[in-house]
Amino acid sequence: MPDSAKSRRDFLDQLHDATDAELEDRLNHVQESLFHLRFRLASGQIPDPKRVRKYRKAIARIKTIQRERELFE
Repeated sequence: MPDSAKSRRDFLDQLHDATDAELEDRLNHVQESLFHLRFRLASGQIPDPKRVRKYRKAIARIKTIQRERELFE
């Protein structure tokens, strides 16, 4: 879950309320953040390596919602 949401449920509510364009923007932002996070992890600058997992799961959640919307249209 990216840092802007207070809880996982809050994050999911934000995703379900977002438009398709907002989801795409958020996906690009999270993917870019994960890219930078991996570099910082490799250099030992991250005190909490679990953040990588949170970002990967956030990407999966966003893609799942996008796929759900594709199937129901």
